[in-house]
Amino acid sequence: MKVILGIIDWIKKDYSSNRIRFCLEVLAWAMSIGCAVVMALTVPTPPFMILYPVWISGCVIYAWCCYNRGSFGLLANYLLMVTIDSIALIRLISN
Repeated sequence: MKVILGIIDWIKKDYSSNRIRFCLEVLAWAMSIGCAVVMALTVPTPPFMILYPVWISGCVIYAWCCYNRGSFGLLANYLLMVTIDSIALIRLISN
């Protein structure tokens, strides 16, 4: 129980420290979970033309949040995912 209370306290402190970033991180999280659920439900023919823009937008939001937090590793990760998936979206559109 002590661990759970510690996590709740940590979430409250994170929210208090930067409400905009906190809300954007929750939005990006919801976008990524939504994309994963849609992907799982529509395999083998997921709607990539819908999923890619949503996924890429979520990654851009996450990248800004990482930059705002000063987290280089996660920023690099999300920027790389934006690059890779943007290339994939361009290829999808051009074919």
